[in-house]
Amino acid sequence: MDPAITSSPVRVGDLTFDTVQVGEPGGVPIVLLHGFPATSASWSGVLPVLAEAGCWAVAPDQRGYSPGARPDAVEQYATDRLADDVIGLVDALGASTFHLVGHDWGASVAWLVASTHPDRVASLTAVSVPHLGSYGRAVHEDPEQRRMSAYYAEFRRTPDMAELLLADDARRLREVYGDLPGDLVETYVRHLREPGALHAALHWYRAMSGALGATQKVTVPTTYIWSDADAFIGPVAAHGCAEFVDADFRYVELEGVSHWVPELRPHVVAAEILRHVTRD
Repeated sequence: MDPAITSSPVRVGDLTFDTVQVGEPGGVPIVLLHGFPATSASWSGVLPVLAEAGCWAVAPDQRGYSPGARPDAVEQYATDRLADDVIGLVDALGASTFHLVGHDWGASVAWLVASTHPDRVASLTAVSVPHLGSYGRAVHEDPEQRRMSAYYAEFRRTPDMAELLLADDARRLREVYGDLPGDLVETYVRHLREPGALHAALHWYRAMSGALGATQKVTVPTTYIWSDADAFIGPVAAHGCAEFVDADFRYVELEGVSHWVPELRPHVVAAEILRHVTRD
């Protein structure tokens, strides 16, 4: 029987984050950060594996995705604030060091947290999105990555983008999910139809700055997982990731898997996370 996944709110300053958790607080702490346009449900196949290994795994619905952590102003979604949320969450949980995992935008935040708080992060497992230095360089130098990233500009500059994505029974939003199972797509769409949720999720794009490309190198043990059928991250960005890690680095490439690695290959992701845990 799979370990029970429980829901628990966690207060961080003036914000309250909805989290899902497995395992006991005495276990090895692991924090998992979802991407766009997803929720903590993206880790539903990963969490039970971590719990079976004796870990305490916590996956928050991040800023904008949790109703109690949904400020209105765009500047409240600057990436350094998103990174501060992670440290605040871990402090509220009473953990000192922790293993950090992120997918998509969650990986972007995780790279920043790992680079600025190496004393707190025991290991990093980044899925899909490489170190932001590698990603930023690829956007500038690689035409394929520039094409793959073109949607950023549309998200940033179109005021009614949330309404456009949700129109016609969320047709455009559903297209983003590609080959994800229908029941999980419905879970994500239902969540993002909550008042203000998709607007807030899009604020992550609107508040980002070019300074992310100057993110420091990571100095903690790191695994980067990339899939060669990813529609958003190309090989140039992925293959350049190692240059931005000054620590033990493992690169894992999955063949024929789309962008949605945690949902489609949860046991692969869990196994890579546990490589770090068992090394401690």
